[in-house]
Amino acid sequence: MTRHAVLDNKTHRDLRIRTDAGAELGDDIMAALTVPSEFRRVQAHFPILFRRETGRDDFSALAMFGFQNGENLFLDGDRWDARYRPLSIAVQPFLIGRPENGDGLGQVHIDMDHPRIATGGEGVRLFDVDGAATPYLEDIAERLGDLDEGYRESKSFYDALLAYDLLEPFSLEVTLDDGSLHSLVGFHIVDEAKLRALDAAALGALHTAGHLMPMFMALASLSQLSVLVARKNGRLGGG
Repeated sequence: MTRHAVLDNKTHRDLRIRTDAGAELGDDIMAALTVPSEFRRVQAHFPILFRRETGRDDFSALAMFGFQNGENLFLDGDRWDARYRPLSIAVQPFLIGRPENGDGLGQVHIDMDHPRIATGGEGVRLFDVDGAATPYLEDIAERLGDLDEGYRESKSFYDALLAYDLLEPFSLEVTLDDGSLHSLVGFHIVDEAKLRALDAAALGALHTAGHLMPMFMALASLSQLSVLVARKNGRLGGG
């Protein structure tokens, strides 16, 4: 369940947020949404795969953490075992709220039913005793802005991928050290052969629009699939 509220320094003056990691905080997830503007940071740690939204033609990008629902191979107890967390989970329990028509300035909303809402004296404050935003909240607001801008810019990126037919179906089957078979199915990746075959005019147009670099970053991220497999083997071996 979610219970969204507009954040303000009166109602939420004393609210605190848990910033640690843990399955009970919602970190036990197989993947998280990511946006093209952060692909450079994501690709250094996680594979980036594309998925078509159910019943729609739209695609979204996912930073992959595991092979099955509820599995996060980068979550080690109460520790996030990577130097980066995708914006979509780093900003939780906050989100941008807009008028129903989608226009106008965004407001910082908070999900009051999120497990990161702290109880007692634990967690990080959002406002100081004078009602001013703490450095933590200022950082969250900046990340929310980056994520919101990334979402808004992503449509043209996916339009370009589809216009040049640069997405191909992808599946992965891996036999792990214990003999078990694990797979990733139903995803897409950038078609490297088709990208290489584009003429200078098409490549120039993609570069000018800012789409070429995220495509390269998505391709580069596929090297992290072997890291994901190694982490899975490590878990099975008790590592």
